[in-house]
Amino acid sequence: MKKLLIFFLLLLITCTGCVKKETYTKIQFASWGSKSEIDILKPIINDFEKENPNIKIEFLHIPQNYFQKIHLLFASNMAPDVIFINNLYLPVYADYLEDLSDYTDESTFFEQTLQSLTYDKKLLAIPRDASNMVIYYNKDLFDECKISYPSENWTLQDLLIIGKQFKKHNIFGISFEENPIFYLPYLMSNDGGILSDDLKTIIVNEKNSAESLAFYSDLRNKYNIAPKKSQSSSLTMAQMFLQEKLAMHLSGRWLVPKYRESADFDWDIINFPNGSKGSIVPMDASGWSVYKKSKNKAIAIKFVKFLSSKENIERFTKSGLITPARIDVATSKTFLQGKPESSYIFINAIKTSKPTAVSKNYNEIIDKVNEQTEKIFNK
Repeated sequence: MKKLLIFFLLLLITCTGCVKKETYTKIQFASWGSKSEIDILKPIINDFEKENPNIKIEFLHIPQNYFQKIHLLFASNMAPDVIFINNLYLPVYADYLEDLSDYTDESTFFEQTLQSLTYDKKLLAIPRDASNMVIYYNKDLFDECKISYPSENWTLQDLLIIGKQFKKHNIFGISFEENPIFYLPYLMSNDGGILSDDLKTIIVNEKNSAESLAFYSDLRNKYNIAPKKSQSSSLTMAQMFLQEKLAMHLSGRWLVPKYRESADFDWDIINFPNGSKGSIVPMDASGWSVYKKSKNKAIAIKFVKFLSSKENIERFTKSGLITPARIDVATSKTFLQGKPESSYIFINAIKTSKPTAVSKNYNEIIDKVNEQTEKIFNK
């Protein structure tokens, strides 16, 4: 019995010695994203690992409370090597992020997306997408009500006129949402905003901004061509648009997959109407950054460059989810074909857009502004 036991022990030791020890470098990558977005991302990660068998990507998917959790990781010196981030939070974490200026061919990307992800003259993320605003409109409703489609040179007064025409048919003309991203186009197109370009002055109460906020509020409270909370009930603006209770919806590219799948009517997009300074919408952007204290910084940068390659940006673009920050993808059939027919409007909107002025205490400023606008918007 003892001889048999010794035999098995020797066999176990021998076999253990035959097992080849795996040697690879692991980096951690954090991102938010819906299931459909993650379904695009995971194969990209797998492809990177196949090309680099000595590297493993530990994917940290944080679908909710993303920046609160990332904040804790930064505070604990446990931040992921690669972090998906947007410009609104970039200044908060600027001191923790690597300057990627030397690793990016700036001619590849729209200048405005690079500006959005630059802070203190440092490019802190390589852009994936350009996030701007357009007007979605229900062409069938316009036809049924015998109302002319908006043109690219339309104005805010034209918006008001069209809204009043739809009101006669008991249809809301334009969407209304209280998040700053949805009223900033009204302010910016009239030379206003929330924060000055030098980030030193809050300008939301200055003349141009105040008048634009009043105009936006009047769409709901004076003219009632935009729904009040009691009139939309629990429905989102996207749901009202899909139910044909809303003729026009101000929003971003992220709604394209939903409208492609769910809209049973003909629809398209048009640029935001012109104010006194033209059609200007905020330019926000998302991209991939690298933790400055990463122990594997070179590998992290290599992975970010892989993520932002033409082939992989095309994979994100095919779903309709993003307006790509890469010029070569944004001007390709991958982006321009399919619904909406006028996808070029997203590109035109980039050219006339303005990066959102964001400071390190931007969230605190927005909290105070929200207290003010809540009273203005809900009279």
